[in-house]
Amino acid sequence: MSPGKKSFLLIILILIADQALKIWIKTHLEIGQEIHLLGNWGILHFIENNGMAFGMEMGGKTGKFILSIFRILAIFGIGWFLNSLIRKNSSPALILAVSAIMAGAIGNIIDSAFYGMIFSESFSQPAILFPPGGGYSSFLQGRVVDMFYFPVINTHWPEWSPYKAGESFVFFRPIFNLPDSAITCGVLSIVLFQKRMFRDLS
Repeated sequence: MSPGKKSFLLIILILIADQALKIWIKTHLEIGQEIHLLGNWGILHFIENNGMAFGMEMGGKTGKFILSIFRILAIFGIGWFLNSLIRKNSSPALILAVSAIMAGAIGNIIDSAFYGMIFSESFSQPAILFPPGGGYSSFLQGRVVDMFYFPVINTHWPEWSPYKAGESFVFFRPIFNLPDSAITCGVLSIVLFQKRMFRDLS
């Protein structure tokens, strides 16, 4: 299989898995509900945010719009770079890493662009897909679905600690989704193996 086909297949697989999971989460859970997969260490915890990675937010409709436009432009930029890598027959690992980053960017912009138009709210009951009265928001104003929560360490600072004595300590606290993971893995692989990946890139 050619690098281009592998890239396309990876992007499609990530997007299908991402959207299938998000749609299931939205139509079966209300915001705040969770399903424990690995006891208290691995949890599907349904939240929504305005579009930044790992639950971070950018305030207001204007901030949301700016973030969405930036993401769309970034997708085109990543797509151009990915196409140039494929045409130059670059490192397959680099091509797949950039493909994962692109898939992650596309996965979250799908939520931002369309979920507000095709889903009802999820605050008091699971969302309805294509509700009769329309969705909860407009184009580019949808919220991104996050669900993966891995509080591997969930304890309290000791009372004698000079820092936050007795307060809760959770690691890992952020709640994220499959696109966040794809972007993180893609970026980390490039950082860790950049010499090998960019060796033949001219």
